[in-house]
Amino acid sequence: MRPVRQAERFFQVKRKHIIALVVALAFIGIAAFALVDNKIDYSDFSKASESGRRAQVSGTYDKAKGSQYDAASNTFSFYMKDHAGHEMPVKYSGVRPNNFEIAPSVVCTGKVENGVFEASDIQTKCPSRYEGSGKMTIPGNSTAPANSQGQS
Repeated sequence: MRPVRQAERFFQVKRKHIIALVVALAFIGIAAFALVDNKIDYSDFSKASESGRRAQVSGTYDKAKGSQYDAASNTFSFYMKDHAGHEMPVKYSGVRPNNFEIAPSVVCTGKVENGVFEASDIQTKCPSRYEGSGKMTIPGNSTAPANSQGQS
């Protein structure tokens, strides 16, 4: 009877290894699917419309068309022009980002639904007080050129 018990133990150990391998492969498959499914494309409005997937679009706020905030539904709406020149209404569930009116560019993450870019996230580029001046404020010397940094 001894050889039968060794054979049973061998198959039990093998069965455990096979189950562990199947579970590990399942986790790898789920992780790969999650990574591919959550991938965000960097594109313009036309490519975001065609793909139907989540996308990140960079552009500028169309100040001529204005913006609206509805406090009852907590939605912020505005028109944005991407870098390819396409314009689209953007709807965001949340409050207007800080410095939105003076931001030189806006980056929205979301997807196009029924001709409206439904944004899940909005980021604004803060205008730099150093842009175009060629000067940088250094403590004790407010007129020093940006590239000299106190060198003689």
